[in-house]
Amino acid sequence: MTRKTATSIGFLAVLLWALLALFTVASTPVPALQLNAISFAIGGGIGLIWIAKNRAWRDLKRVSPLVYGFGTLGIFGFHFLYFSSLRLAPPAEAGLINYLWPLLIVLFSGLLPGERLRPLHILGAVLGLAGAILVIARGTSFAGEAGLGYLLALAGAFTWAGYSVISRRIGHITTASVAVFCLLSAFLSLISHLAFEETVWPATYIGWGALIALGLGPAGGAFYLWDVGMKKGDIQLLGTAAYAAPLLSTGALILGGVTEPRLMLLLSAGLITAGAGLAAFTSRQTG
Repeated sequence: MTRKTATSIGFLAVLLWALLALFTVASTPVPALQLNAISFAIGGGIGLIWIAKNRAWRDLKRVSPLVYGFGTLGIFGFHFLYFSSLRLAPPAEAGLINYLWPLLIVLFSGLLPGERLRPLHILGAVLGLAGAILVIARGTSFAGEAGLGYLLALAGAFTWAGYSVISRRIGHITTASVAVFCLLSAFLSLISHLAFEETVWPATYIGWGALIALGLGPAGGAFYLWDVGMKKGDIQLLGTAAYAAPLLSTGALILGGVTEPRLMLLLSAGLITAGAGLAAFTSRQTG
């Protein structure tokens, strides 16, 4: 597989993630851990089909338990934080804070061997942070559940950025391992759900459709696409492509009727997008 092809595959994951917030809201009132368990079970099933088709079972034996633990905690942790944040805070605002992860990927990648942070990277970080602050400053209270939701969204951004960049360091690990990450995450989510949550199923066909779509797309199938992109593609170009995620996600929520097209919201999305884009552009110019 060429570097260009792998980068294109990684970008498909970004397009799917633009629908993550919309599908998560549509799956209400399913609680976060139950949502994790179902989505990851579907995603793991996709991986098992791919492994069986390519007869890649032996590749899984070469993966260390440490890597399986890392991948499971990365996928489980991020989505628990993300789903929880959208249940506790306004979806568009929580989603924008979470979508600081493309910027963080670019910044973190600057810490990899052979890379270094430059002044424009810092400027990009400031723009992204300004966009996140505007999300809060528009008048939404930071107290109570909304405040916790915003903090969880920010924690999710750092979690996914760290997971993505570290994945680059273990690029020799087969993408088939993502199926194991998903299945272990589904099991961990199920146990946690039974211990801490009440089981609630979607009340409408739209809710059921969104639940299944999450597993097939942004909370399942996209993992495999992103893993290929991170390990074999241009990580900084994908950081550039991923900066479109805040705008695409906000646009999907507006088109889906979940949120209003408010000026402050669009300005926040623009700042977060510009910050990530500036940082990624700087990396490519100096790379």
